[in-house]
Amino acid sequence: MGGVTVTEQNADALHPAERLTLARKAAGDAGLDALLVSPGADLRYLTGYQALPLERLTCLVVPAEADPFLVVPALERPAAAASPAGGLGLDITGFAETDDAYAMIARRLPAGVSRFAVDNHMWAEKLLAFQAALPDAQACLAGDVLTELRVRKSPAEVAALRRAGAAIDRVHRRVGEWLRPGRTEREVARDIADAIIEAGHVTVDFVIVGSGPNSASPHHEVSDRVIRAGDPVVVDIGGTTAEGYCSDSTRTYAVGEPPAGFRELYAVLLRAQTTQTEAVRPGVTAEQLDAVGRDIITAAGYGEHFIHRTGHGIGMESHEEPYIVAGSSRALAPGMAFSIEPGIYLPDTYGARIEDIAVCTDEGGERLNLTGRDLVVLPG
Repeated sequence: MGGVTVTEQNADALHPAERLTLARKAAGDAGLDALLVSPGADLRYLTGYQALPLERLTCLVVPAEADPFLVVPALERPAAAASPAGGLGLDITGFAETDDAYAMIARRLPAGVSRFAVDNHMWAEKLLAFQAALPDAQACLAGDVLTELRVRKSPAEVAALRRAGAAIDRVHRRVGEWLRPGRTEREVARDIADAIIEAGHVTVDFVIVGSGPNSASPHHEVSDRVIRAGDPVVVDIGGTTAEGYCSDSTRTYAVGEPPAGFRELYAVLLRAQTTQTEAVRPGVTAEQLDAVGRDIITAAGYGEHFIHRTGHGIGMESHEEPYIVAGSSRALAPGMAFSIEPGIYLPDTYGARIEDIAVCTDEGGERLNLTGRDLVVLPG
């Protein structure tokens, strides 16, 4: 099965030039003189350039009161120009090996810079170099500014997430080909990883195959444990497509008839997850959505065994805002995309998790993962 071809039209829709204008305005509204953005999801969001994270500086500079520009090592300039950044009318400046790129940027910034913000994932050595080049300016994090730009997905982004969701669904529909007694978690995970690429992703971001007692560890990943008849198995998988958007979906399987009590536990979990996905709508807060499922699980006597938040945002990163968790008063709004993944984990015994990506719409919510959510019982 082939992946998504990134056409020029797709690239334009996913990386519109207006984002730089919005970033400039957001910086000014936040009292910042400039945003400094290094390689990572924020740079890809603003320019479409998937830069290599090198010891040499790559930095998008977004002054609040001047035109943005991109500074890259001279040997990386052709790649930057060939990326969607090259079609934004953005000045792309290369610097030589002996140039001081930090001083170059400091000279190009408007006079009197007093406060600048760096992306939250900038390497510490680069932040310190900027502080040395701008000794009279205060440095802070750009996360709050950039998050508010990224948290509500455009229709083109939602479409990209929908395609990513369909790709990971294709993998879950094939898990029965590989999951059987006598194989190790690691062997099954290798087959799943190959299928993630075949289904249309360009990278495998994670593969969790937790069997038997390992299913009670939410982030178990894989081991050399041999899968046995009767094992519950949690399979949590995701990747990134050529468009740069992530997938993430969890289904729980049983290899043969599961242990006593497991079907009852799973029925509670399914009711909680289904009720949560149906509760998505604008205005509901993140903590309210978390409580919808948590209250069902708690009422059934499993509250202490739901040990993580309900979900996380997803887009160019598999984990980003909004986080669906107690204590978050963020109201859901159209375009927000996030996982709904309650779980119940009985230590050293077994566990289960169901995860779908959902998008808040004008009327309610759309579930992007469409494989069945009932317990899948495979031959044991």
